[in-house]
Amino acid sequence: MPLPMTPLAVTAYTATSAMGSGLAAQLDALERARSGLRPNDISSAPLACWIGRVDGVEDTALPAALAAWDCRNNRLAWLGLNQDGFLDRVGAARARYGAARVALLLGTSTASIGATEEAYRRLDPDGGMPDDMLRPAIHAPHSLAGFAAAALDLEGPCLTVSTACSSSAKVFASAERMLRLGLVDAAVVGGVDTLCDSVLFGFNALELVSPEPCRPFDAARNGISIGEAAGFALLERIEAAPDAPRLLGYGEASDAHHMSTPHPDGLGAELALRDALARAGLDAAQVDYINLHGTASLKNDAVEAALVSRTFPATTRASSTKGYTGHTLGAAGIVEATIALQAIEHGLVPGNLGGDTPDPICGAHFAWRNEHRRVDVALSNSFGFGGNNACLAFARAGSAA
Repeated sequence: MPLPMTPLAVTAYTATSAMGSGLAAQLDALERARSGLRPNDISSAPLACWIGRVDGVEDTALPAALAAWDCRNNRLAWLGLNQDGFLDRVGAARARYGAARVALLLGTSTASIGATEEAYRRLDPDGGMPDDMLRPAIHAPHSLAGFAAAALDLEGPCLTVSTACSSSAKVFASAERMLRLGLVDAAVVGGVDTLCDSVLFGFNALELVSPEPCRPFDAARNGISIGEAAGFALLERIEAAPDAPRLLGYGEASDAHHMSTPHPDGLGAELALRDALARAGLDAAQVDYINLHGTASLKNDAVEAALVSRTFPATTRASSTKGYTGHTLGAAGIVEATIALQAIEHGLVPGNLGGDTPDPICGAHFAWRNEHRRVDVALSNSFGFGGNNACLAFARAGSAA
């Protein structure tokens, strides 16, 4: 088992999803149990499903200096960066440490593939891309991180993590390692994924998409709803902000059981969870709330519910929030990390929206409706395709470090 890590301060964070732009909108949606899901209105051909679409992306304009990076994914990233004073907080860190001492670590599942889809739909008779799409940087997996580095004026290590649904959770682990090794003094972590045909029709081809709003952990659940989101956080050493919420630990595992199906006993998920608790120096009984991966697929939910039941006491509360946002793919880790942080800040355990008829496999841990209670320690689970699993542990300053 890993040794306990030195906690890090989460000195700023923000999220933009179908719940709205910024933390205040997110909290309001959670408090009101208001889903952001709506009938699909974005695919190039009809597909009967519900999606978590972010309003305002099409109306977002990048600054002229960043125009070469223009695409829907980077517009959503820009929209996300401009919430909750995040740009100013990163600017202050850049001024304090130097642009080369701030890392940028972002997760994404599809990056700007939507732009590449558009370019191929508009090929000229000779098979060439239209002139306005001849921008190689946006047709690459590193498009998001490259754009964000330019937007934030950062010169430190810049990394793209693409491990499906765990992408923007695993960036927290990469940031901790860089800070511990002294390579940087701060790290911007996060993730962005936007809706596009490759995602919608790809998941539909796997027979994973529900024609209705998703119902995590419901006995009659029948698939996921896909969403889009952008989220970011700034990590620094505790000395920089002793009163800030803390990243206590993380766990990662790759069980490689199957390309798209979880290990039937949750082997990789359990390894990630136990490593996160060990790094955080926590016993399972100290965890107040778990934001579950909870996609509303038949197998994923069953495996995760069983893992919670055999690991935690009934006093630990647990819920999925994908009924609010849809499954935001590579951005799921960061969005749900911000929800865990808001649970700590506001004493809110979000209800498991959509779970109107609880699956009998779910134990007493599940919060089916909102609960207002003190949360000192919160976990966030992110379990991706191919068995790429991650778990993050957050805490109130001074509560469990």
